[in-house]
Amino acid sequence: MTEKRAFISSLIPFSLILIFALGFGGVSPAAAQEDYASRRVAAQEQFERAEAMRATLEAKAERQRSVRDYESVATAYRRVYLITPPKLDPASFADQLAAALDAGDVAAVQIRLKDVDDDTWRRAIDVLRPVAQSRDVAFLLNDRADLVRETGSDGAHVGQEDMPAPQARKLMGPDAILGVTCKGSRDLAMQAGEDGADYVAFGAFFPSGTKEVTRFIDPEILQWWSELMELPCCAIGGITADNCVPLVRAGADFLAVVGAVWNHAGGPAAGVRELNAAIAAVRSI
Repeated sequence: MTEKRAFISSLIPFSLILIFALGFGGVSPAAAQEDYASRRVAAQEQFERAEAMRATLEAKAERQRSVRDYESVATAYRRVYLITPPKLDPASFADQLAAALDAGDVAAVQIRLKDVDDDTWRRAIDVLRPVAQSRDVAFLLNDRADLVRETGSDGAHVGQEDMPAPQARKLMGPDAILGVTCKGSRDLAMQAGEDGADYVAFGAFFPSGTKEVTRFIDPEILQWWSELMELPCCAIGGITADNCVPLVRAGADFLAVVGAVWNHAGGPAAGVRELNAAIAAVRSI
């Protein structure tokens, strides 16, 4: 109602236009009435566009509130984000995943399988999803937004060479979590936000054991993003407990890790504990 009152009060009363037209403009009443009608239509169209934009922003805010309520990918303060190895046996890996999640704070688990068929994806999801969700940890699929709804997963993460973010959002629905890889591009990150992403991922920052890195990203982009945007950002690429401090200080909301946990000499639980200790040490400074 407030917007409507503002809209109505912004219109120039027809009587004033008519007085001006007859007294000063030399315009006929019919022409003045036509001009008034045209102005009113234009103002109505402007109001409707503003209403549509407001509805879009409110829907976005509501989606992000639901994510925050789930204690996963939202404006949480500096948390671990686990990515699985590209090859795994679901039955045996379930115990490793449980140990890692029980060892300390983890915001999300992203299952990343490469070069496997859909049945292998579904079997892995059926085994691993309950491990994460029973601990209030978001369970995300890498690249497979098409499987989110049918498998009961919490969302998906897509890269620039994978499914476009708008398509992923359409497949998953408005309430699922959507993350988008933006490498080191501010433009890609802002576009991801416009496309409905719930978080953006920057990287790689260090040499990675899972992907070939052709260019390392300056942590400054994390600071730039976190100072200007409310959308959470995730740092990825070769992150360990030993090198994560600059990323945490720069403003990364999430630290996406693979080898730092699954290849840790003391086991996955030790890897999670070390990462959380490193994050806590920065908080205390």
